[in-house]
Amino acid sequence: MFRTSLPALGPTLALLLLGAATQEDPQSALGARFAEAGVTLDLGAGTCAFPAEVIVRDDYLEYLLVAPHGAVHEALFGTGVDVEILNAALLALGAKPGSNAMWAAKDPEPTPEERAAGVSPYDVTLPSGDGFYLYLAWREGTETFFYRAEDLVRDVSRGRTLERHRWVFLGSRMVERAQGEAPVFAAASEGNLINVAFFSQGNTLLTAAVESCVQQDLWLPNAWLLPASGSPLLFVAARERLAALPEALASKLPEASTGSGTPR
Repeated sequence: MFRTSLPALGPTLALLLLGAATQEDPQSALGARFAEAGVTLDLGAGTCAFPAEVIVRDDYLEYLLVAPHGAVHEALFGTGVDVEILNAALLALGAKPGSNAMWAAKDPEPTPEERAAGVSPYDVTLPSGDGFYLYLAWREGTETFFYRAEDLVRDVSRGRTLERHRWVFLGSRMVERAQGEAPVFAAASEGNLINVAFFSQGNTLLTAAVESCVQQDLWLPNAWLLPASGSPLLFVAARERLAALPEALASKLPEASTGSGTPR
């Protein structure tokens, strides 16, 4: 079953796989280990689900998902799940790190008149590679709500929601913080897990991957669809598109507030 090269998976997943492989039913054992960390991993369905909550409802966004110590003032959702465990779950589903957005100076450069008219001095190569479709789900009374993540983000330039697409898996990276200190996992250190606007560092686990995301001042929450700030949700990452919430996840749905709550 576990034929993937362990060093390529990172130490966290390597340890999880090694521990699971010693059990009579390694797939169930692996799922149990992730469940202990709050992650529901379904290798057969290609899904990873974990608890999250609404953070910002009425301000500009740069991130879709952050940890408690991340950029919570500009993120739509937050989660307390261990970042490296979450990355390990995405890797366990077979994801391979893709390429982040890249900027290259235009040659020839735009004229002063063109730049004044808004022409960018850079050509941007979009993120590309393997990835996931992202969903949010919750319950309000007897009603179940299930949305693509993009439907919960407004693009003010288009007057619509963010274009639906597959979010590119970056898997973050190891970075050195100070000379002589051991490298740290960037996403865990910074607390920023999924970005809407492009960033050159490539430190997040996943990135949006449509052309409009080169702009950082276009993104607002789609507050008409969202429950109150602080409301619990279920965040689902899927290898393939989902038409509905998988039945196996129905029991995981939290009860969200039915009101709009205090803007944040």
